[in-house]
Amino acid sequence: MNTVTRPRILVVGAGFAGVECVRRLERKLAPAEADVTLVTPYAYQLYLPLLPQVASGVLTPQSIALSLRRSKKYRTRIIPGGAIGVDLKAKVCVVQTITDKIVNEPYDYIVLAPGSVTRTFDIPGLTEHAFGMKTLAEAAYIRDHVITQLDLADASDDPAERAARLQFVVVGGGYAGTETAACLQRLTHAAVQRYPRLDPGLIKWHLIDIAPKLMPELGEKLGRSAQEILGRRGIEVSLGVSLDKAGAEEVTFTDGRVVPTHTLIWTAGVVASPLIGTLGAETVRGRLAVTAEMTLPGHDGVFALGDAAAVPDEAKGEPGAVCPPTAQHAMRQGKKAADNVIATLRGRPLIPYVHRDLGLVVDLGGKDAVSKPLGIELRGVLAQAVARGYHWSALRTNVAKTRVMTNWLLNAVAGDDFVRTGFQARKPARLKDFEFTDSYLTPEQVRARVEG
Repeated sequence: MNTVTRPRILVVGAGFAGVECVRRLERKLAPAEADVTLVTPYAYQLYLPLLPQVASGVLTPQSIALSLRRSKKYRTRIIPGGAIGVDLKAKVCVVQTITDKIVNEPYDYIVLAPGSVTRTFDIPGLTEHAFGMKTLAEAAYIRDHVITQLDLADASDDPAERAARLQFVVVGGGYAGTETAACLQRLTHAAVQRYPRLDPGLIKWHLIDIAPKLMPELGEKLGRSAQEILGRRGIEVSLGVSLDKAGAEEVTFTDGRVVPTHTLIWTAGVVASPLIGTLGAETVRGRLAVTAEMTLPGHDGVFALGDAAAVPDEAKGEPGAVCPPTAQHAMRQGKKAADNVIATLRGRPLIPYVHRDLGLVVDLGGKDAVSKPLGIELRGVLAQAVARGYHWSALRTNVAKTRVMTNWLLNAVAGDDFVRTGFQARKPARLKDFEFTDSYLTPEQVRARVEG
C-alpha cells in the first residue's frame, strides 16, 4: 500500500513578508495540496512602524501585535521558536523552540522571511548599555525606563544625578530613530509638568547620526523640515556624529562630547537575520542574493524575501538595484512569493516581483509629520493624516484597526498617561538581551546537527 504525503511548505518568520505569504498560501491552496508550517517565537505579527508610539504610550502594545491564532479558518501549524540554521542540501531547518529544545524540521519548500536584527558596531559598551527599538518588548521596556528616569530624578537631591537622568540620547537619524526621539520627547515634555520639583529645562534629548542629512530618502526640503520641527521642540540634532563609547552613566560622541545619561537608544539601522549566514549561500551586503522571482539560484524549492533578501528592484530599472527593507515591499513580496510557491507546486511559470515605491511617511507625534506619498511633499496636519491613514489601512485585521483608532482618539482627547508598569523591576535589560543573536549556528554546526 502506497502512502502519498503532501508537500511540506515551511515559512520562517512572522513579519510582514512571512505572514502575507502564509495567508496567501492558505487562501489559494486546497488543504490536500500541501501542509503549511510557520516558525516564529511569537504567534503574532508585529506592526513595526508604530513601535515608537508604543514606546511613548500613545498606543498599547497589544494594539500593534496582530494575533495569528485569532481566526478559526486558518490551518497553518505554528512552531513556537526561532530558526537557527538551515541545511539546504538535506532540506532541513534547525529550530530552537521557546523551551530551548532543538528540533530538525524537514521541508520540501522553504520560504525564508526571518527579517532583520539591529545593526551594531564594535563600539565599547554599546550592547551592554544601549536599548534597541526592534521588538515589542523593547518598546514597552523603554517606556518604563524613561518614566523611571523622571521618578528617580524627582527623588534625587544630587544635581549631577538629576541632570544625567534627564538627558536622553538616540543614535540613528533614520525613520525609527527620528520617530522614537520625537515621540518620546513629547512624552517627557508632557510628563514633567506632573513633577513640580523638576525644571523642564533640564530635560534634553539628543539625536545623532553619522550621515550628513536627516532621513535623506525624504529629500532635501522634507528632511530639513523634520529637523526644524525637532529643533523647535528642543531636540538637539547632531549630524556627522556617531557614538565613540557607552557607559552606564555617560556616553561619548565621536566629536569628543561627553553626555551624562542613563538612557541610550540605538536605532542605527538593521542587518539581515543571522540565519542567512548559516546557509553558506551568496549574499549582497548581508542579504541573501535571490532572483526577481525570489528564488535562491541553484537550490530548488528555496524562496527568500523581505529584509533578509536582496530582491532585485525591477521597477527602478537600474542594474544592481535592490528593494529597500520596508514594510510596503515586504507585504507585497510575501504575496508574490506565495504565488510563486504555488506555481512551482503546480508546474507553472514563476512571476517576477515588481512594485513601484508608494512613498514615505514619518509621524513625529501630535500634529507634526512629514510625508512624501507618490512624490508629493506634505507637512503638518495633512502629512499627519496621510501618515496615520497609511498605517491604519495597512493593519491586517479589523480588530487591530479598531484598537489603534481608539487609542489615537483617546490620546487626542485625554492626553498622555504616565503609568510605569514595572516591567523592569526585577532585572535591567539592554539591547543584547532582546534579540538573541548569539543563538544561531554556523554552517558546519548545522551540517553536523542534521547528519548526526
